[in-house]
Amino acid sequence: MTDTTAGGDVRLAGISKTYGSFTAVHPLDLTVPQGSFFALLGASGCGKTTTLRMIAGLEDPTTGTVSLGERDVTALPPHKRPVNTVFQSYALFPHLNIHENIAFGLRRRGVTSVKKQVAEMLDLVQLGDFAHRKPHQLSGGQQQRVAVARALINHPQVLLLDEPLGALDLKLRRQMQLELKRIQTEVGITFVHVTHDQEEAMTMADTVAVMNGGRVEQLGAPAELYEHPRTTFVANFLGTSNLIEAEVVDAGSGEVVVTAGGGKLRLPGERCPEGVRTGSRLLVGVRPEKIALTPAAEADSVAPGRNTVTGRIAASSFIGVSTQYVVESPAGKALEVYVQNVEQRAGLVPGAEVVLHWSPEHTFGLDAAQDIAAGVESVEETP
Repeated sequence: MTDTTAGGDVRLAGISKTYGSFTAVHPLDLTVPQGSFFALLGASGCGKTTTLRMIAGLEDPTTGTVSLGERDVTALPPHKRPVNTVFQSYALFPHLNIHENIAFGLRRRGVTSVKKQVAEMLDLVQLGDFAHRKPHQLSGGQQQRVAVARALINHPQVLLLDEPLGALDLKLRRQMQLELKRIQTEVGITFVHVTHDQEEAMTMADTVAVMNGGRVEQLGAPAELYEHPRTTFVANFLGTSNLIEAEVVDAGSGEVVVTAGGGKLRLPGERCPEGVRTGSRLLVGVRPEKIALTPAAEADSVAPGRNTVTGRIAASSFIGVSTQYVVESPAGKALEVYVQNVEQRAGLVPGAEVVLHWSPEHTFGLDAAQDIAAGVESVEETP
């Protein structure tokens, strides 16, 4: 199905939302490109759902405007905006079959000939054989697809998704992530998706806005956010980062050298905050999967030029595709390392002395004035 309503970017200009003395969303400028899959990601209470509801017209912004294309829709009620919303609770009509649930929006607008459009939607969500079933006869994932079809049949400019996969179990949720991405690619309209699940946002979205405390902490493509976090919150909230407190000993133009735990580490200058100078403090970061582990007795086998840190394995967890190690080191009390289970490595057991090593190119630097644990608690608190 390619017949979509011509639209435009979703533009939020200076929108904010306050409830008495509490500010849910601080003044925010945000552009969602037409035809993109855009995710608002953050922990509970970060302002992501409030932002979505202001786009939908379900909340009035305290300040600012909401525009779709060239049209300012800030004053329009929800039913007059060219948007539809899919919620976590699918709110299907239990007394109507799937065909009539999907047709509901068209019939409400006075459209009498709905058979062809409903059939197209059933094909889109791959439920062509389920038209005459009732919602209670479908699985949670199938009900979710019906809710998406019911929203898309109205040809909205923008589809808003508010934690739509939250009620599904993990395996089904992963299947539905791929399904939603396929549907969005096929119909080509703008999807704005709110989620607290980092994997979900990175799997589906072209662009992710990481929200924290009512503000956008960082905006970019999933790989850009993961590989180049600009704050400790993003580094910790999107996956796991090892953050090591360090002092800059050489701030050359191309490379920065720091000392941490009695050893030297190197990292690219462009992956450091602006204004880094010799003598300043820095948080040096590296993702757990970028690190290799070698028994201390084989330290000579580590290729020259790699960043190295010595330590002792404190704990290990076998999780199938990889083994996760926690290493105690002078550079950090609990450095995490993920090692793919490609081959058995003797000697990598709790208590073993090891060398952690990784490419300097995989190292990033963050402002040491930030909270080193920002984002960690948020992940743990998320349901």
